[in-house]
Order: sequence, then structure tokens, then C-alpha cells
Amino acid sequence: MTSELIFVGLGLSGTDGMTVKALGALKECDRIYAEFYTSSLLDAKVSDLEAAVGRPVKIVYRAQVEEGDDIIGDAKKMRVGFVTAGDTMAATTHVDLRIQAEEEGIPVRVFHGISIFSACPSSLGLQPYKFGRTVTLPFIDDGYHPRSPYDHICENRERGLHTMILLDIRADELRYMTAHQAVEWLIEAEGKWGRGLITDGTLLCVASKVGSSEERLFAGYPQDLLKMDLGEPLHTLILPGDLHFMEAYALAYFAGAPREILEDQ
Repeated sequence: MTSELIFVGLGLSGTDGMTVKALGALKECDRIYAEFYTSSLLDAKVSDLEAAVGRPVKIVYRAQVEEGDDIIGDAKKMRVGFVTAGDTMAATTHVDLRIQAEEEGIPVRVFHGISIFSACPSSLGLQPYKFGRTVTLPFIDDGYHPRSPYDHICENRERGLHTMILLDIRADELRYMTAHQAVEWLIEAEGKWGRGLITDGTLLCVASKVGSSEERLFAGYPQDLLKMDLGEPLHTLILPGDLHFMEAYALAYFAGAPREILEDQ
């Protein structure tokens, strides 16, 4: 058997979101692993992926990917596929797995998929080069409420940059943070640390199930968003920085942003 590790990103819309080349490569694999703890597969089931590639797919979780023993061990002696949602190289754990393969002399191929990092700004009409550091909001468990995401958003805002806010996913527990929980997270953070980031007039954007047939976009003020039906997760939150007039019009027309944001343009 041929030794090889093939990384495949499925994109955001399930098995039909991968490229034709990626599908062909997976059909050549002797064994296929898939992980969705860093994201989640929309509009598809693992059984759909198995039907598309014509062989069983083994689901792995964070610890198994971080250790990499099974995946790397198999790739030393056969062609192994490693499948993720989104873009396969967008997570540091996957990059580390690729490094392990390179260190072991295992040939590697990468087939990229559409990522939330590009799709979300595009759907909302926001210019990608105007984004600052991306942050992730974790679930507040046992009273633990880290300050660093709040401070990073503040730093972006002070520079006039947009912030993409990723929401905690615990796929093995079937827990997916919602946009409502994220807005409440930010309001609570403002109450604790008070840097003026979140006010009644702070514009926030919500993208629900980006890339799927159920994609929905919203833009509004915190208390208004808390009253809206924002759809089922997966959700992504964006706190805009300084808006170009075209971005403001895009948010108004694409996501229903309050029309008063156009008055400043």
C-alpha cells in the first residue's frame, strides 16, 4: 500500500461542498478519519460522506487528533484521508498533524475547503482586509469568564477593525453556543470590565448556518438581537469596526441593519 496522508476540507455545506479533486482523492484512500469538534458539518451526516466516498469513515475527537498516533501510524503504511468541515488547515491541531506527518516522511496532500473566515464576511458584504484578530468566546462554566476575548475585541475596535467572534463548540457534548448566549457573554463582560465596547447602540452582526441552504443574516443592536429568532446554530458573531459606505449599505440590505447606520456615510 502507498503511504500518504490526505487532508480534505468539506467546506460549509456538507459532502457536496468539497471539490471534485478532493472527492477523487478520498475514493483512493484505504482508511478515512473525520473530525468535527473544531467545526460542525452542515446539511449532511457522516453516512452521507460514507456514501459519497464508498467506504466507512471513523470519527475522531480532540485527544485522538492531538495525539495523532492512530492517524500517523496508519498513514505510514497506507493512504489515509483526514476530513474536516470548513478549511482543513484553519485549525492549529490540523497543522500540527501535518507537521507530524512531514517529520515521519509521510507524503501529504491538502485539499482546501470554503472556510467561515472567508464566507462570513462575504455573505455580510464586509471587506476581509478590514478584520482584526479573530476571537473565540468559550462557555462560561463554573463562573470562569476570561477577559482576553473582550480585550482583543476592544483593541480591534479602537483601530477601526471588524472582529469575527467564533462561538464555543463542544461537539462531543452536543453543545453549541448560540448568538443569544454570545451577546449575553459580551454584555456581562462589559459590566465587569467597562471599556465602553457594548452599549445600547453597538452594532452587532449574526450569521447563522453560513454556507448552508438555511443561511440567515442579521444586524442590529444587542437588546434587539436578543429578542429575535436567529435560527439554529451554528452561529458566528461579528462586531464591525469603522464601516465603508458600501459595507453599511450591504449590512442594511443583506442583514437588515438599522437604516440610521447609513446616515453617517
